[in-house]
Amino acid sequence: EVQEVFVAGVDEIPDGERRVVEGGEYEIGVFRLGDEYFAWESNCPHQGGPVCQGRIMNRVTEVLDEGKRSLGYRFVEEDVHIVCPWHGFEFNIRTGKHPGDPQARLRGFEVTVRDGGIYVSVE
Repeated sequence: EVQEVFVAGVDEIPDGERRVVEGGEYEIGVFRLGDEYFAWESNCPHQGGPVCQGRIMNRVTEVLDEGKRSLGYRFVEEDVHIVCPWHGFEFNIRTGKHPGDPQARLRGFEVTVRDGGIYVSVE
C-alpha cells in the first residue's frame, strides 16, 4: 500500500538543498535542483551510510591539454552529486547512480508537488 509523506512546502527547500524525512521504515532525502525534486533512500549501497545527509556538490572534472597535462579542474554544473559522509561514495542526484559503477545506485521514490507542498510516495 502506497503512503504519501509530506516533506515540506516548495518555498522551504532552497535550490540545491535537501530535506531528510522519515517515510515509513525509510529515511528519505528529497533534493531540489531548480524546479525539479528527486527523492532517494538515505542508505548508501556501499555500507549503508546515511548518504542523503552528505555534501551536495557538482561533479569535478580535470581539464587536460593535448599532451595530457592538467589545466586544472572545473565543476560540471549539470552533474550534481551527493557524497556519502561515511566513505565518500558519490551519486548523481538526478539519476541516483554512482558515476563509475552504474550498478551502484540509490533507491528512488516518486515525488509529487501539489498545492505548494512536496510529497513522497512510499510503499
